[in-house]
Amino acid sequence: MDLDLSLRDERPTATVENPNETKIEIWDRSNRMCLMMIKRSIPEIIRGSIAESETAKKFLETVEQFFAKNDKAKTSSTLSKLILMVYKGKGNIREYIMDMSNLTSKIKALKLELPGDLIVHLVLISLPTNFGQFKVSYNTQKYKWYLNELISHCVQEEERLKRDKTESAHLDTSS
Repeated sequence: MDLDLSLRDERPTATVENPNETKIEIWDRSNRMCLMMIKRSIPEIIRGSIAESETAKKFLETVEQFFAKNDKAKTSSTLSKLILMVYKGKGNIREYIMDMSNLTSKIKALKLELPGDLIVHLVLISLPTNFGQFKVSYNTQKYKWYLNELISHCVQEEERLKRDKTESAHLDTSS
């Protein structure tokens, strides 16, 4: 039906040698239909603040200007989430590290490159104190871990900590 024709192509022009009347009619119909569908799908509050446009393409460009995103703010908030993350020992450590990895990929998409070593260190810093022995063993090794190695070692350490955790009860009596 070529409904999106006016969004893909510019309006054809007519010349004396080549009138293009049919193409112009098809493009005009496409433009009217696009404008009608776009305006119908946008809430009236937003639609009222946008100036009328001759073409659907220009109308969408005007709407886009109203909703321009600020990459600096998004980068800052995502980076701040990453730095402030702390593993509290609840849930799965693998999922926690994967969440951190997901945030770093979002930061990469915003054109800020974080080295893999930094991510490994951010994970280690965010681990609770009961992972202290684990952190020391990493720091005393000569080679560095990649994120996948860190995940497998952290899962093993978490399982070891759960196994070694002893149940204790305190009895308090008063006379």
